[in-house]
Amino acid sequence: MARAQQQEEKGSRPIPAEVKDVRRIGIEKLAIAKSASETIELSKLVDELARELDYPRDRIIAALMELNEKHEVKLAEKSPYRSLSSYALSPASLWYWAAVGATLLSLGLIFVTSGLALYLRYVFGGLLVLFLPGYSLIELLYSKKKELDDLTRVALSIGLSLALVPLTGLVLNYTPFGIRLIPVALSLALLTIILLTGALRRKHSYYKLANDV
Repeated sequence: MARAQQQEEKGSRPIPAEVKDVRRIGIEKLAIAKSASETIELSKLVDELARELDYPRDRIIAALMELNEKHEVKLAEKSPYRSLSSYALSPASLWYWAAVGATLLSLGLIFVTSGLALYLRYVFGGLLVLFLPGYSLIELLYSKKKELDDLTRVALSIGLSLALVPLTGLVLNYTPFGIRLIPVALSLALLTIILLTGALRRKHSYYKLANDV
């Protein structure tokens, strides 16, 4: 309402009376009312709410996601990801491939010794040592996004990485490989990918429970 009043005071285009009446209902109540009687596609629901409320789409999508978290509406795919492989290839698993890609790139860059790529080696090498192992463990232990906020996840990822790296070196010290660059990098990469895959499986199990798959 405040935004609508400000637009009218500044001389912008007037908001029709019927839109004002719909806005009084609010995004939440209107979305619940539209989705209560029948199943409706998300894109169609967003388009209808944007047209009737004259709100930007991102605001409506954010409100719908909040309603989904409160279990007041249920957002689900037409074809749920029943298998782990289909879930791994879905947009919900982009975090997994980004982390795996960064891990593999870190491994490839350990053989770089000169040029501009050397700076990338420093960056991704730092990620492999200071962030990725702890991040993968946090994703495994706290697979639900709402369990930890983003800042806490980053802080714990760094802290746990600083704990996992010395433990990995300690184990390698009692093997024939010893504490050398390539064995340490390979061990950290393998540990990270195993933990990430475990986190992916756990997220998929939560997904199936939430969607009754």
